[in-house]
Amino acid sequence: MKFTKLLKSRKSIRTYTGKKQVKKIIEAAELAPVARGLYENYQLTIINDPKLLKEIDQEAAMMFGDLESHPLYGVPTLILVSAKKQDEMAYASAGIIAHNMVLAAENKGLGACYLFGAAAALATHPETVMKLDLPAGFMPVCGVGIGETEEELTIRDQKLDRIGINEI
Repeated sequence: MKFTKLLKSRKSIRTYTGKKQVKKIIEAAELAPVARGLYENYQLTIINDPKLLKEIDQEAAMMFGDLESHPLYGVPTLILVSAKKQDEMAYASAGIIAHNMVLAAENKGLGACYLFGAAAALATHPETVMKLDLPAGFMPVCGVGIGETEEELTIRDQKLDRIGINEI
């Protein structure tokens, strides 16, 4: 897919058919730039286990105060990005890693969605974090849900003056 077309058609997918594919998405994560080149400060956790996905979904629903919601949208695969440090640079780098994965997923025709709330919910559930088998000192800071979808990515007209700009 051409890059500009990918940017114009990118959207958060919230319906999935249950199939998945992750190899190229992980490769895109590995190619993301991170602050100071400290790649050892980041960890990816690929979660396909329906029981663990349901648990994280319920914890995120509790955090949002709506037990009937499903903040993971039924994703068959959740890829959590964890960081060793919990600072602005870690969040920025994790966000870039997540963005690369979303673009790679959509480039492969898969649905993808940023799931920052799921990672935030895990911060208050250390028993679930233990199930992630993370190296010592790492905590999830963001996530990406991926999977096959029947939703189509189509180019949308978007205003290009949505962000304020000043030039000095």
